[in-house]
Amino acid sequence: MHLTRKAIAERIKDIDVVIEVLDARLPGSSANPLLAELTGHKPTLKVLNKQDLADPLRTEAWVQWYNAQPGTRAMALDASEAAPARRLVAACHLLAPGRGGMAKPMRVLICGVPNVGKSTLINTLSNKRQAKTGDEAGITKLEQRITLADDFYLWDTPGMLWPRIAAPESGYHLAASGAVGRNAYDEELVALELLRRLQAHYAPLLEARYRLNLAPEALAALHDEELLAAIARKRGAVMAGGRANLQKAAEIVLTDFRSAVLGRITLESPEEFEAWRAAGLLAEAERAARKAARKGRA
Repeated sequence: MHLTRKAIAERIKDIDVVIEVLDARLPGSSANPLLAELTGHKPTLKVLNKQDLADPLRTEAWVQWYNAQPGTRAMALDASEAAPARRLVAACHLLAPGRGGMAKPMRVLICGVPNVGKSTLINTLSNKRQAKTGDEAGITKLEQRITLADDFYLWDTPGMLWPRIAAPESGYHLAASGAVGRNAYDEELVALELLRRLQAHYAPLLEARYRLNLAPEALAALHDEELLAAIARKRGAVMAGGRANLQKAAEIVLTDFRSAVLGRITLESPEEFEAWRAAGLLAEAERAARKAARKGRA
């Protein structure tokens, strides 16, 4: 993370547009709050990738929300599809209309949290396998320059998370999406938090996938551990004595979410995310105040 921050800080003075690739299933939680600090007031294009996995109505709400912010444009796409991805070039020119041509080539920095699909997008744009891809966090290791055209340069940076995630909800969503390394979280706990979100907003999709024979109201009313246990039994994740294997069930639920087998899901709305962020920042401020008070008494 330190090396990535340093690379962005050194590169940004020569950059015309910043592209931040987001996960359309968690467009607020996958936005790095350190990026604005590092990039200053550079025009920014927010790309909601994996839109084919996300709830289309919520995706549109997020695009409108980001487009309402100054110096920002937003678009949703599937990084593996060439035609939508190439709209990024036109969007960059709209954000920096004075750039273009050999005398003033467009210089773009592309960044995002791990496993958000940034490398797939780069490979689609360049029509070459220039960036490594994979389904785990941390594939891109070094900054690299990629030429998309004679007058369009793209700098790729490794995926970067920030040191402390203020909103717990965002941490759970990032873990559920695969942006956080497997050893950094408890899969069962993340799956339980994910199921709570799905119970509240996508209960019919849970019923369709796991065939629990419950009405949406009854399914939504289940305690999260009861729901995970019911899924375990339906999928044959049972230990000796007939006990549900909650760890195995958690792996099943997370895999089904990441692969979109459950359906098109978005875990947060702009309004929900803003409320979580505000509460998280308040908690951070209170924690800092308590720390300062203890230091003052020492």
